[in-house]
Amino acid sequence: MQRYFIPAGDFGADSVAITGDDAHHLVRVMRAEEGDRCICSDGVSREAIVEITAVDKNRVEAKIVETLEMSAEPAVEVWIAQSLPKGDKMETVIQKGTEIGAARFLPFVSDRTVVQYDAKKEAKRAERWNKIAKEAAEQAHRNRIPVIEPVLSWKALLKLVSEAADGAWICYEKEDGFGIGTAIRRYFGSRDSRTDEIGASRTAAAGADSAADGKPSKLLLLVGPEGGFTEQEIREAEAAGCVSVSLGRRILRTETAAMVGLACILYESGEMGG
Repeated sequence: MQRYFIPAGDFGADSVAITGDDAHHLVRVMRAEEGDRCICSDGVSREAIVEITAVDKNRVEAKIVETLEMSAEPAVEVWIAQSLPKGDKMETVIQKGTEIGAARFLPFVSDRTVVQYDAKKEAKRAERWNKIAKEAAEQAHRNRIPVIEPVLSWKALLKLVSEAADGAWICYEKEDGFGIGTAIRRYFGSRDSRTDEIGASRTAAAGADSAADGKPSKLLLLVGPEGGFTEQEIREAEAAGCVSVSLGRRILRTETAAMVGLACILYESGEMGG
């Protein structure tokens, strides 16, 4: 069933209004008619199966048929901090990261970033990145669209690591012997001591500092550009609270590293049956 994220203001007590590009997609692409059903979410707290009652080229009206539980999000929040890669690789990171379950993307500039950051192009690029995240979240049946932050400086990113993250790992190809799986298991605690139950019990079992107040753990993964991080950056990241980790004996592309690291974190949190 097709899923659409709509503004909270278009989500009424017993009906919804689908407008803009989503209405165009329903009418022109999906050839929707009265009586057809889809899923609508406000991306925050409401999600429902709706039945179309009226169709116009710029607006689709629908009545709420069934309210759904918002249970598709991981029990931990994984933030992907990605040094700006060349070409359209950031789009790949956002699209695939959204599908896998990332909660937030933090593009940043580091010493070996090749891309020339241009503030004038930022708004247009951010618009495209957010569109990609929305479409990927709809395709993957996410309950929420990941947040994409404005491009950060290295200094600003490290401040966020030290002040906002419950756990942080930095991928480093020269890291000798300390793999990401081991690092994450140490953070979450022994796999044998964790329950296999899902939902709230899984969150409690994670062992993170923020679990006590009911909020999901905020876990940050730092991925460097095509040339990797400098030794100085690794030292600065570790001083800010990051743990330097290896992703194995093979050298991965920057966009691949982000996906591998994200999958490892979610697996060890129990999200993938780990």
